[in-house]
Amino acid sequence: MSAKVIAAKALPVSATVFPILFMISTVHLLNDTMQSTVTALFPVLRDTQGLSYGQIGLIAFMMNITASFLQPVVGWFSDLKPRPYILPLGVCFTLLGVFSLALAPNFATILLSVIALGIGSAIFHPESSRVAYLAAGNSRGLAQSIFQVGGNIGSSLGPIMTALIFIPLGQHGVMWFVIAAVAGIAIQSFVARWYGAQSLTPRRKAAPKTESRSLLTPGKVKWAIGILVLLVFSKHVYMSSFTSFYSFYLIDDYGVTKQHAQMFLFAFLAASAVGTFIGGPLADRFGRRNIIWLSILGTAPFSIALPYASLFWSAVLCICAGFILSSAFSIIVVYAQELLPGKVGLVSGLFFGLAFGLGGIGSALLGEIADATSIAFIMKMCAYLPLLGIFTLFLPKDADVRANA
Repeated sequence: MSAKVIAAKALPVSATVFPILFMISTVHLLNDTMQSTVTALFPVLRDTQGLSYGQIGLIAFMMNITASFLQPVVGWFSDLKPRPYILPLGVCFTLLGVFSLALAPNFATILLSVIALGIGSAIFHPESSRVAYLAAGNSRGLAQSIFQVGGNIGSSLGPIMTALIFIPLGQHGVMWFVIAAVAGIAIQSFVARWYGAQSLTPRRKAAPKTESRSLLTPGKVKWAIGILVLLVFSKHVYMSSFTSFYSFYLIDDYGVTKQHAQMFLFAFLAASAVGTFIGGPLADRFGRRNIIWLSILGTAPFSIALPYASLFWSAVLCICAGFILSSAFSIIVVYAQELLPGKVGLVSGLFFGLAFGLGGIGSALLGEIADATSIAFIMKMCAYLPLLGIFTLFLPKDADVRANA
C-alpha cells in the first residue's frame, strides 16, 4: 500500500491509521532493540574491560542524558514546521552508534558510541510520537500504546541478546544489529512520505472554544505537568534500577548464572511490554487519570516485597511490577498532550527526554551508591519509589483536561 493511498484513507479526523501506527511501532522496536544492546553488554563489559558499577552507570547516563536534552529541542523544532526527512535521519545516527559500539576498544570510545545512539533516539522519539498522534484519530491512548509497545518489546530483548549473543560472541556481536538499523531507515523513509502528505492536507478547523469551556488555569496546567514529571521520575528511576542492576543483584545475591539472570530481566521487560499495550485502551475506556494512578501506586506492594523474596517469588513479583508499572507512560504522554494542545512535538520530546534523562541520572547515581554500599541496598531503596504515585490524586479530572484541549 502506497503512502498516498494511506494518506487518502487518513483524511477523516476520527479514523485511526493502523498501518502507519504498526510501522512506527516496528521502528520503535528496532530502535530500542539497538539501544538495549548497551545495557545488554554490561555484564560482558564488566568482565572484559574491568568496568566499575560507577563506569557502567556513566555509560547509561551519557546515552540517556544526550537523548534527554535533545528530545525537547527536536519536539519544539518540529512544532514550528513538520520535517518528515528527519525520521530516517535519526536512525542513521543509531546505525553509526551500533557500528562504533561493536568495535569500541576502550571506555572512552564506548561513551562516544552511546552518545551517537542517544542522538538517534532524540530524533526518533518526539517526531515519531507526533506521527502516532496524527494517525490516532479518536483512539489516542491506543495509538500511543501501539507506538510505545514496540519500544518496550525492543527493550525486553536486551537480556535475551546478552544470554544468546553477547556472552557467546562478546562485544563484536553488536555488529549484527546494523541490519536492524538499515531496516529502520527503510521503514522510516516510507513513514516520512505519509507524514509529508499529512502536513500538506488541509484539515477542518475545530470549532472555536469559548472562554468558559476551559476549567484549567495556566497555574493548574503547570501544577499538573509538575505532577506528571514526578510520576515519570518515580517510574523511570525504578526502571533504571532494574535494567542496569537487577541482573547483577541476582548474580551476586542469589548466585545465579549470567544467562539465568538475563531470563529474569527479560520476564520483567516482557511484562512491561504487555502492560504498555493494555494501558492505552484501558485509559481510553476508564479514564487516563484512573489508569495512571493504578499503574504507579499499584506497583508499590510488589516492588517493596521483591528484595525480600525467594528466587521463585522474585520472578513472580518482578513480572507483576513490570506489567503494572509500564501501563502508565503512554497515557502520561497523551494526558500531557491534551494539557498543552498544539504542542504535540514539544510535549512528546519533553516527556521522552525526561524518561531518558531521569533514567540516565538514576543509573549514574545508583551505580555510585552501589559501589559505596551494595546492589541489594539499591534494590531495597528504589522499591519505595512507586509510592509517589499517590500524587496522581492531585491531577485534574479527565473531563477538565479534555475541555482544556
